[in-house]
Parts: sequence; structure tokens; C-alpha cells
Amino acid sequence: MRSVLTLLLLIFCFFSGPAGVAQLKSYKRGLSSFENGHYNIAIQEFLKVKDIEQAYAGDLNRKLGDAYRLSNRWAESIPYYEKAIENGVKDSDLLFYLGYALKSKGEYTRAKDYFKRFADSNPADKVLAERVLREMNSLLLTESIFRKNSEKEFRNLEAVNTPGSEFTGVVHKGYLVFAASRKEKIYANDLPYLGLYKARISENLSTVGKTELFSASVFADDRNEGSPTFTPDGKIMVFARGNSGKRKDLSPDVDLYMSRYVEGDGWTSPVRVPASDSLAFDGSPAFSGDGKTLYFSSNRAGGNGGLDIYRVNMDASGRFGNAVNMGKAINTAGDEAFPFVSADGKLYFASDGHPGLGKLDLFVAIRTGGKITVENLGLPYNSSMDDFGYTEDEYGNEFFTSNRSGGKGDDDIYYYLAPETPVEVAETPVPEQDKKVVNYFLAGEVLSEGKLLDSAVVNIYKIEGGIETLFAENLVTRNGQFGPVKMEEDEDYVLLTEKPGYLTKREGFTMYGRSIPSVLLTRPVTDTTFHVRIPLDGIFVGKTFRLENIYYDLDKADIRPDAALELDKLVQILKDNPGIRIELGSHTDSRASDIYNLRLSQRRADAAINYIVNKGISRERLEARGYGESELLIENAKTEAEHQQNRRTEFKVTGIGKAEE
Repeated sequence: MRSVLTLLLLIFCFFSGPAGVAQLKSYKRGLSSFENGHYNIAIQEFLKVKDIEQAYAGDLNRKLGDAYRLSNRWAESIPYYEKAIENGVKDSDLLFYLGYALKSKGEYTRAKDYFKRFADSNPADKVLAERVLREMNSLLLTESIFRKNSEKEFRNLEAVNTPGSEFTGVVHKGYLVFAASRKEKIYANDLPYLGLYKARISENLSTVGKTELFSASVFADDRNEGSPTFTPDGKIMVFARGNSGKRKDLSPDVDLYMSRYVEGDGWTSPVRVPASDSLAFDGSPAFSGDGKTLYFSSNRAGGNGGLDIYRVNMDASGRFGNAVNMGKAINTAGDEAFPFVSADGKLYFASDGHPGLGKLDLFVAIRTGGKITVENLGLPYNSSMDDFGYTEDEYGNEFFTSNRSGGKGDDDIYYYLAPETPVEVAETPVPEQDKKVVNYFLAGEVLSEGKLLDSAVVNIYKIEGGIETLFAENLVTRNGQFGPVKMEEDEDYVLLTEKPGYLTKREGFTMYGRSIPSVLLTRPVTDTTFHVRIPLDGIFVGKTFRLENIYYDLDKADIRPDAALELDKLVQILKDNPGIRIELGSHTDSRASDIYNLRLSQRRADAAINYIVNKGISRERLEARGYGESELLIENAKTEAEHQQNRRTEFKVTGIGKAEE
């Protein structure tokens, strides 16, 4: 056990003298502000720290880079991420964040180098790995996106924009209704809370009235509010509202709220939309043209990574059904948000996962012959910065939001005035002889501890509607190799690999985001093969495996939603390997008494076992054991990252036999 006094002395040794004491205070205030989401304050405090031991310089620079990134100042994170890497920080996600930040500055060549370094690092984070795959493909298309230019002239709507943030403008009954950071109260990031405002506009946008509060009944001075959308009759509004940080909040994050317009009384007090997930971020709602479907973005469990776009039906009484994910043709491992359905049924949205020029780009999804195609809108809609919140009014005028250079401040609203007579653009059909075909194949190798394994069996299943269907079976490795197997575009697969004496391995593979864009094809027929490496772990009694990302709230043993997702993977391992029995061990760090840590770790192990049993695994195959701080990986842990390595969950094989009947 290490006392608080000892820990503070260890931190104090970073600094020396009166100036060092002041820097120590700044360092501690910076850490506290960072953990509480006050990133701007954290940056100010961290920048005061000038003298720090080299061993801790990397962690400081990493925190500075993260604080800039998490406050959406990617370009400013670059020098600190670079210094963190120079200081020896080995986290592979740093390479991704640095590549993405460079892309946001338009430094595409350097961005590609860091994305490649991340891909070559064999990252454990499969979501980031998929994003990097898309980013590298995206950079191949950058030149063609720059060539795509509608030649429309978008202007800054200066009458409503300020040095603060204005975004997601939507026209409603002669007013432009939008979100803006103009409330008196300041929230965690040292910015004014967002609220809903309106300004009267003429049909041709020649006059814009004074900005005023949208409605006092939907105004909360201590919450962020934004992204309004209205039903066609104007009687229902849905918008996004954040929490206030108080116990009375229905959710710890952002939810969808609904208000009704009552003639003579105005807008009613908002109520939370039942389709919202209280454990997730739900935002940027948009009604379909008929008002029967609500589209929105969410990071709820079961998505593809980051924010996904969902849809939910609403009946005439304003009751909602079950939300449905829009699928991988639209949603990626990145963020998809700010949907908008045009009068002709096209779905516009913003994404940083599809091929784009920078951060969020604007895209349109069109369904033709049962297949959804997603296209980048190109210039001038997109830039290397954030471009999002596309909408149209009934006259064809277009609006979107961007924080590109040349604006009045943060996010600004831009507009395009539609011509009085719409310009018809005829589509040019592709001649049959010019159509190009691509055949996709999958091949791979199975290995253990760096050595190729013969006679392993690989079965490939295609996932359709959540159901696994056998696609290719009994692929036996020769010299450790299997395949090639012809694959289908825009499908998800699971590779199940087995070999006696080894843990059966389940490995996902997706064809989404892997298709070669037609603009890059040069031959009538192109064959391309994707390669996968499947590592198998040998199993024997006593073999220990670490479970990644099993986190618990401080001093608690409750299974958090993120921990549940990781435990579900262990449940699947036990189902794929029905003959093994395990001990699940929970370990703490050393920042409490021995007996307290021992009891806490036992409660956590018991909670995990109960969760696994409730998922259908026999309790006879399981044993829970709390180790407390008795088996520290890092004896003298100092940094939070080192303490996190000590706080871990592992499972140990205690028996290998036949599957239970």
C-alpha cells in the first residue's frame, strides 16, 4: 500500500524550488480539470509547467494534445502529439490522432505516413484500425474530390454569425432557427452554453432580421441545446439537449427532446423523447419530408463505432417505435451525424469516416435499385475543416455550417441562394463497354508466437441481419496459409479458426469501406486480394489471458456498459471453446489499504462471473477470485497509465476437457 503522502512526495520530486511548487500546483490543477472535461482550463494550467522530469514529459505532452483534440482544436494538438512521440510515448492511437490532425490541416502526405505507421503497429483497437483503413483509402481519393466542384457560391450569413458558434440553421415559418453559443452561463469548456435562436428572413434571403430567443419555454440556462427539426405542419419540434450535471438529469449525456406548438400558448415545456438512450449521446435530429420518420445520430451500444445515424418511426400521436441503425453503407467506424432528408428523398449527412478532405465532410446517400451509394459533395461544400448541418428550404436555398478559415469566428452558417429557375443537370449514362469489374478475394495465414501453423481449420461466416450463415467451410492451412476465397462487396464476415491445443479464435472481417472507387480503376477487370493474419493462443492449464478495457467506477463493482461489451467477448470465447474452465481474476492498483483492495477485487470478480452466467455460461465452468494489489505488474507505479496497467481483469484456464452435454 502507498499512502497519499508518499504519492504526493513522488509527484513533488518532479519539481524543485518555489517556482517548482507553483508548477506542481498547476500540474495537479491541470490533471483535475482534464478529468472533469474542463479542457481549456487544463491547457492553461499544463502550459505553466516548464520544468518536469523527462520520464513524465511524454505524459504531459500527451495530455496537452488530448485536451486540444477533445476541444476540437486538432491543428493545435499537432506539436504536443509530436513531442509526446519524441518523449517515448508508445500508444499507437497517438499515431492515428496525429495523422487525423495533419489531415485537418490539409497536410495529406504527412497524414498518410502516420496512418501507415499506425496500421503497421498491429493495433489492438479494431475500431481505430478500420478507421485507418478508410482514411488511407480516403487519401487516395483526395485529388478526385478536389476536382468535384459544383461551382456554387456559398456566402457567410453575416447577419447571424458572430465570433462564437452558430450552426444547423433550419427555415421554419419565415424564420431561420439555429443554435448559438450566447447564453450567459459558461460550461465545462469555458464557452457559453448553446441555445436555440431565430431570425426572420425573406424568401430570397435579401433581408435578415434581428436575432432573438426562439422560445423561453424551451430555454434552459444551464444546458446546451441545438439542432432543431420540425414536422411539416410545424406543430412538433425535436431538438438535442445536454445534461446540466445535476442529479435531477434523466441522462448523463445528450438526449432528444420534443416540444409541441399550442395555438395561443406557444411551445410547450420539452419532454424527453422515449427513443433516446439514457446511456448514450443522441443528437442532431431531422424529420423526413412527411414527418413520419425521425433521423438522428447516436453512439449507443451496438453501433459501428463513434456516432451512427439511426431512424425511428413516429405515429400521428407523436409516439415512437424502435430505433434502427441505418447500416454500414452509411455508418462507419468514424462519426456520422447531422442527417437531413431533402424533398426528393436524398439523405444528406456529415461524416469523418467516408473519404473526405478533412474532418467532417458533407455527403449524400442515394438509394438506386436497392443499393445505397454515398457521394462526397466536393467543393465548395467541403474543406479541410468541419463541414456539417446541411439543410434546404422549400425554395431550394441551401444552408450548411463550417468552421473553415475566413469566417467570423467558430462555427458559422453559410448559404446558397437558389436561382429562380432550377438548372436541370442531365445524368450521363456510363457506356456498357466502359463499365469496370472488380473481383475481391481473401487470403490469410494462421500463426502462433510468430510461427505458421499447419492443419488449422478456418470457417468463414457471412453476417446477415445479425445471423451468421456459413459462407466458406473447412479451409485447411497448408504451410500456414489459406485461401484465396472470393468475397462479396459490402458484407460483414466472421472467421472462426480452430486447431487442437489452441484457443478457438473468432476474427471479424468487413468488406465495407474496402471497395476500390471507380475513378481509380484502369482495367476492365481488376482482381485484388486482402490478407489477414490470425494469431492463435496455445492453451494449457494455468495459461492466463488479459481482458482489455474492463473498467469500473471508483470504489464500485457494478458492471459498466463499456465493461459489459468486453465481457461479452469473453462469453463468446467460452461458447467457442466449450471444453475449457476458467478462473476470472480481478486486480486493483495500490492506492488503498490491502484488505480494502482485496475485498473490492473479489466483489468485482463476483460481479463479472454473475454477468457471464446470466449470458448462458454454466457456473460450474467459472471461478471468481479477487487478488487485490498482491500481483502488481508495476511495483512502483507513478503515472495514471501505470496504475491502469495494475488495475486489470484476467482469466486463467483451470481445466481443459470435453464440452458439457
